Amino acid sequence: MTKVHFIAVGGSVMHQLAIALKNKGYQVTGSDDEIFEPALSNLKQAGILPATMGWDESRITPDIDSVILGMHARADNPELIKAKQLDLKIYSFPEYIYKESLQKKRVAIGGSHGKTTTTAMIMHVLKQAGTKFDYLVGARLAGFSQSVNITDAPLIVCEADEYPASVIEKRPKFHFLHPHIAVLTGIAWDHINVFPTYDNYLEQFAIFLHTIEKGQTLIYNSTDPELVKLVNAEGGHLNLIPYNVPEHTIVNGTTTVTFGDHSAALEVFGDHNLLNMHAARLVCNQLGIDDAVFLKAIATFTGAAKRLELVGKNDHCAIYRDFAHAPSKVKATMEALKEQYPQRKLIAVLELHTYSSLNADFMVQYQGAMDKADVPVVFYSSHALEIKRMPNLEPDVVAQGFGRTDLEIFNKRDHLLAFLDKQQYDNTNLLLMSSGDYEGLDLNSLKKYL
Repeated sequence: MTKVHFIAVGGSVMHQLAIALKNKGYQVTGSDDEIFEPALSNLKQAGILPATMGWDESRITPDIDSVILGMHARADNPELIKAKQLDLKIYSFPEYIYKESLQKKRVAIGGSHGKTTTTAMIMHVLKQAGTKFDYLVGARLAGFSQSVNITDAPLIVCEADEYPASVIEKRPKFHFLHPHIAVLTGIAWDHINVFPTYDNYLEQFAIFLHTIEKGQTLIYNSTDPELVKLVNAEGGHLNLIPYNVPEHTIVNGTTTVTFGDHSAALEVFGDHNLLNMHAARLVCNQLGIDDAVFLKAIATFTGAAKRLELVGKNDHCAIYRDFAHAPSKVKATMEALKEQYPQRKLIAVLELHTYSSLNADFMVQYQGAMDKADVPVVFYSSHALEIKRMPNLEPDVVAQGFGRTDLEIFNKRDHLLAFLDKQQYDNTNLLLMSSGDYEGLDLNSLKKYL
C-alpha cells in the first residue's frame, strides 16, 4: 500500500489532498503544530487527525513512499530534516499533484485574478455533462464536497497559482503542472512581499509558458495588453486561442450571453465573470463539450464562495461580498455592480489585509481603483499590521494612494459599523471586498439593512 506523510497537514488545501488520498486507498499520516476548523473536523472525520500536535521525527520512517511538505513548515522542521536524512522522496503540493496526474490530461488555470471562478465554472460544466475528472480549486464550491479530488479519472482541472510551492521549493506552484491545456486570465502585479518588482512577477508567467510543451494549447485573455505582449513574445510554440468579453445583454439586472445560435441567462454578472466564462467555454470546447451543452450548464452556475457572492437582497438593495483585494480586481468588481445596477448608489468597503495592500509604498497602485463607488470606504486593522510586523499605515497615505479626498477610512471595526449604520440603503448596493474578515465581522448581520 502506498504510504504518504504530510508535514503541515492542517492547511486549507493540504488537508483536502490528504483526505483525497485516503479516499483513494493510500495510507495517510500527518502532523502540524496547530490545526483550525474546518480542517480539524474534516481530518478527524477522515481518521487522519494527528493524535498529538507538534512535530515528532519518530513519525518519519523508511517505509514512507512520499513526504508532502506544507507551506508553513519551516526549513528546520525536525520531520523534514529526518526525511532528508532517510533520503525519502519529498514533494511540494504541486509537485505531488503532477506526480499523481502523469497519466491524465492536465488543465491549468493561471493568472493574477479570476482563477478560482474560471476553474469552478469548468468543474460545474464537466459535472453537469457527466465527465469524470479530478480537480484542485481554492474555494468551496456548491456540489463538491472537497476542494481537491484525486482518483483514477483521465482528466484533472487545476487552479494554478503563482505563489512559492514550499519552504524548500521557492518556485511558483504553476511551474510544476506542465498542462496540456492552459488558461491565463490576465496579469496584475500584487504580492510585493513575494515578487518585489513587476518584472520579477512577469518573469514567472514567461517561465510558465515555457513549462508547456510545444503544440499544447494556451487560452488567454486578449483584452489584457500586458498578457498579449507576453504571449506574443514567449508563446510562439503553443496553439494560441485568444478570448474576450462575449456578446451579451443586460435587462432588469439579468445578463444573457450568446455564442452563435445559443443563448443563456446567467446567475453571475460583470465583464470579469463574462471573461472567466468565455475562458471556461473554450476549455470545455477543447474537452469535447459543445456550446449548447456548455450554456445549459453554465446557466445554473451561482459562483464560487466569496466571489461576488450575494449576502442578501430585496427589491431596492443588495449586499455582496467579494474576495477582491488587488487593485485591478477591486476596480473590476465595482465596475460589474455599476454596470449591472446603473441606477443604484454603490457603497463600497475595501479591507486592506494582504502584505501588499498594507504597504505604504504599494498604495499608489490603488489610484483610481475605487472611482466607481459613490461612497468609498477603506478599513484596515491595526491588529493585522502587528501580526504581519509591519509599520503603522497613515490614513493620509491611504487617501493619497486611492486619489479620493472623500475616502472614508477606519481602522476599528466598531467605527466602520457605526458609519454603515448611518447610511441610507434605498436604491443602494453595499459591497464588501476583502481577503480577510473585517476582524471577525459576521456579514449576515448586515442583512438588517435590507
